[in-house]
Amino acid sequence: MPDMPIQSSRVVPDVELIPPNARCVALIPAYNEERFIGSVVLKARRFVDVVLVVDDGSSDDTATVAEEAGAIVIRHPHNTGKAAALNTGLDKARGLNPAALILLDGDGQHDPADIPTLLAPALAGQADIVIGSRFIGTASNTPRWRVAGQQALTMATNFASGVALSDSQTGFRALSSRAVQTLVFRTNGFSVESEMQFLVKRYDLTVGEVPIRVNYDERPKRNPVRHGLQVLNGIIQMVSQNRPLFFFGVPGLGLLAVGGALALLVVDRYSVYTRLAVGWAILSIGAIIIGALTVFTGLILHTIRAYLHDR
Repeated sequence: MPDMPIQSSRVVPDVELIPPNARCVALIPAYNEERFIGSVVLKARRFVDVVLVVDDGSSDDTATVAEEAGAIVIRHPHNTGKAAALNTGLDKARGLNPAALILLDGDGQHDPADIPTLLAPALAGQADIVIGSRFIGTASNTPRWRVAGQQALTMATNFASGVALSDSQTGFRALSSRAVQTLVFRTNGFSVESEMQFLVKRYDLTVGEVPIRVNYDERPKRNPVRHGLQVLNGIIQMVSQNRPLFFFGVPGLGLLAVGGALALLVVDRYSVYTRLAVGWAILSIGAIIIGALTVFTGLILHTIRAYLHDR
């Protein structure tokens, strides 16, 4: 059975201003965002000491505009994906030893004026990861179809990771210094937000949520259905890697249950008709064998993972 989800605390920060001596960094992964990146950088600079922009192989003037707006820009020669861009930015940020770090998107969807609200719990030691949730406390112009898709992905991520959040897909987050030093992402594509929930569980990080405002006036750059399927595929991969006993054990037990039910059916048919139902018997034996092998695979991989983790 899966672990019960950890209930995240919905932090309402009791501090509105960033402590004057705290070095706070904003990290913005960007790909072809020349229309918005300048204004996002300028607005973010009002609330942080340093703005880092990772230009992930843009073909437009994203890097130039970000630099002119006052950001430190790190360029990738080609597009490598959001997770790789965040890893590059986090590696750079560790050299700055920030008290807290803000993650936000470069497309103007997030309001940098919410940065102090996210930073306050991280700076006060209330949470290692502060999630900017679109679904608590505030209304937004998020399209209904988009809300439905985001909530479906959130339910899947919450169940798979064992960490409960109201918004698993938001890219607007604050990290404490401990989280900055700890987090390294291994996923590809845009499932990095979901991976963060698995890392919360692995590294025993504390997590909280605060309400944020979002702007969806612009049409999405990516196909929402394809994006959702990419995230779902990433979640499945992370479950197989991080929770192999659950990933293999649940379907294995299901096959064993089906095989057992078919075996009872075969026995019942034989007692009534005194003839062996060969087809059902073969299906029963096959389901039991495959189910048993699947469960044992999960047990072996779980043991190996626990051993490597302890080392």
